[in-house]
Amino acid sequence: MSGIQLLLLTGVAFIGLFFFTRLKKRTLDILLLALMVGCAGMFVIWPDITNKIATRLGVGRGADLVFYVSILLFWFVILKLYARIRRLEQLLTQIVREDALNKAATPVTKQEAP
Repeated sequence: MSGIQLLLLTGVAFIGLFFFTRLKKRTLDILLLALMVGCAGMFVIWPDITNKIATRLGVGRGADLVFYVSILLFWFVILKLYARIRRLEQLLTQIVREDALNKAATPVTKQEAP
């Protein structure tokens, strides 16, 4: 095993452990993460697999295939985060509006200074 493979496997292991400890009971997310960590480890240990898959898909090299798939995954993550932020903004707007209406409905009494 070369130095870069050891470095990459260590990085994949740390990333996997970091997210496994934070996902708690989200079964689908844990399974997806396990699949990604397993594939990453397999591709690091046996890099020729990516070349074989790339050739079957019509891509020149395995590194190019990994790059293209990474771009798609990043787009997915960015769009998922954008949708979550929009949903949170809408929820916050709704909460603030309800709070403003509740405060407007209750009369405020002025305390007179002595």
